Amino acid sequence: MPTTRGHLEAARIYEVDESGEEKSGGVSVACMFNPYEYTVTKANTYREESSNRGEVPTFEFEKAGPQTLRLSLTFDTYEQGEDVTLTTNELWRLMETRTRQEGGRNRKIPPPEVAFEWGVFRFVAVITEMTQRFTLFKQDGTPVRAKVDVTFTQHRDLNDYPRQNPTSGGGEGERVWQVVAGDRLDTIAHRVYGDASKWRLIAEHNGITDPLRLRAGQRLAIPLT
Repeated sequence: MPTTRGHLEAARIYEVDESGEEKSGGVSVACMFNPYEYTVTKANTYREESSNRGEVPTFEFEKAGPQTLRLSLTFDTYEQGEDVTLTTNELWRLMETRTRQEGGRNRKIPPPEVAFEWGVFRFVAVITEMTQRFTLFKQDGTPVRAKVDVTFTQHRDLNDYPRQNPTSGGGEGERVWQVVAGDRLDTIAHRVYGDASKWRLIAEHNGITDPLRLRAGQRLAIPLT
């Protein structure tokens, strides 16, 4: 499970397949810093009735507009001294179009559908606008910090806050933690509860008798307290 520089569970932007699930081998970008906020908007279109004779106008519904998600992300590689575009270019890949030959003609393939996922919120959409601003540079001009503003536009009516179940990643009153190399139950407890001493809750909930034998890739159900 990717984490931010502050060791919080990281928000992710990743490519999805036709079913809306994460695409195997697709682009996936973990946020170095989670957004301070995000905004979801939706606008429907109404037409004012031309025959209206009252003081209060009447409207006829024309069409529903898509939901739009807007957020700002910061990427910083100053400590590593690396070009920050090595990371942010992965986001630009999610806006790229491609072409392929079909029947002797070039057919344009639209950019992939993506998901923004953070905690219980998951927004499946396409990226319709992105702006990148570089705000810190090395002496040779290499950019090491960038702010990226992203707009996602949804074209499928999906539940942005799905109830989790055991097959999709967690039962009622729990969430799932995927173990990475170096994880221990006490460090996981500190990250999710802010209290390392609560590691026993996780151990008992998962039937773990030896807390030192976690393996990378193992999925742990984390009970809510």
